[in-house]
Amino acid sequence: MRKVVALVFNYSLNGLLADEGTDYYKFCFELLDQQGGPDDDAYTLDLLRSAHVHLMGRSAYEGMSRALPKSTNPWANILNPGRKVVLSRTLKTADWANTSIATGDTADEIAKLTQGGDGHILAWGGISLWRSLMKLDLLDEMHVSMHPYVADEGTRMFDDVPHACRLNLVKCTAKSTGVLELHYRRHR
Repeated sequence: MRKVVALVFNYSLNGLLADEGTDYYKFCFELLDQQGGPDDDAYTLDLLRSAHVHLMGRSAYEGMSRALPKSTNPWANILNPGRKVVLSRTLKTADWANTSIATGDTADEIAKLTQGGDGHILAWGGISLWRSLMKLDLLDEMHVSMHPYVADEGTRMFDDVPHACRLNLVKCTAKSTGVLELHYRRHR
């Protein structure tokens, strides 16, 4: 059975996600420019390449499908031809190559995707998708990019989580930019 892995980036030290238009959002993209684009280390690229499917909600899909088809960064080179599934009851069409829309019950759609062999399901977000997966107890792992920033505005990822869950740290990598790449697995 495939694992469901959340990929959470632009996460502040005090637990806020970078909302567009905030100072923290600007900081995250300035940092991205300093490092020359998204992480292209072997570990991150392998995580992206080894995904059976890239899962996203409507908001994440709309942003990524606008930006990545014209990009030449290493993530785009993997995502553009990769299999993508959008969980949405409102999105009617998906023009990004190899994208399908799943409109059914979230738990049922995830159950279909987890069946089979190799790879994992990489959940890109947005926040509503991650929260739904947490509420349904469907997340197996989390890859979190924690930035050296205390934000005064943004969205809390873990608001409205119905139950506590213990995590085991699998790996922690400190980047030269001060970003911590944290890989957690659910303690089951």
